[in-house]
Amino acid sequence: MNTKYTNYFEGRTLLIATQHGKEQVIAPIFEKNLGLQCTVPEHFDTDAFGTFAGEIERTDDALTTLRKKCTSAMKHYQADLVIASEGSFGAHPESIFLPADEELLMFIDQRHGLEVVERTLSTQTNFSGATVNSQAALEQFAKRALFPSHALILRPTAHSTTHIIKGITAWETLYCSYDRLVQQFGEAYVATDMRALYNPSRMEVIKQTTQKLLQRLQTHCPQCHIPGFGVTARQPGLPCAYCGVPTRSTLVHIQQCAKCKYLQEQLYPHHKTAEDPRYCDYCNP
Repeated sequence: MNTKYTNYFEGRTLLIATQHGKEQVIAPIFEKNLGLQCTVPEHFDTDAFGTFAGEIERTDDALTTLRKKCTSAMKHYQADLVIASEGSFGAHPESIFLPADEELLMFIDQRHGLEVVERTLSTQTNFSGATVNSQAALEQFAKRALFPSHALILRPTAHSTTHIIKGITAWETLYCSYDRLVQQFGEAYVATDMRALYNPSRMEVIKQTTQKLLQRLQTHCPQCHIPGFGVTARQPGLPCAYCGVPTRSTLVHIQQCAKCKYLQEQLYPHHKTAEDPRYCDYCNP
């Protein structure tokens, strides 16, 4: 094992700032590969930073919210090593017809002044919602949403912040909750429950992001030798193989140290010098 790496993390306690079971995928990876002991804080209310159902609005962007979550956990539980995640859901930035899950993971080592962030944008999500006017429509939505392995939420309307029923994982509960809302409000809105412990698809994306973060933490800066060196930005412009016009595909990876900010540019990071014309906006508008 690398000596520098051992000196930074082995034998220390990592606080996983979650109340939604994310330690299930984070802890095994970090304990096995970093020699850490992982712990989850008791009574840490991550919903205070915003909820997917909207009863508590997230007032900051995802990265700011994530940093607040980490610093709050460190302060309240007197930890100097913490990790937390924050998810955002909506249309994919390159294809508005595809739902996407963007997961951010932040690892803060207060002892060494280190903050490392990793990101995954995935279409591997069941994120959706719809107004349903019959049990048949409810069943169709539920099956598309991978119910009952993935939980659902019911509420009177898409924007209701009261009478919300979360964590539904049984058909009988789904039917009864739906009937009760329709009797009271005349309609119901069903949506996927995006909390990690109720959504295996999201949990898998968090796992993928954890593995990427692990790779960062096992990579040392060529200049200061601190762990956390990795890709922090991507520059488009890979030329089209047919017409030579720059495409939206990645031309350069920017690698940066999380501590000293040393930069390296990696040209042709995907080991190809030109892009297929079908991904060219000029050849295939």
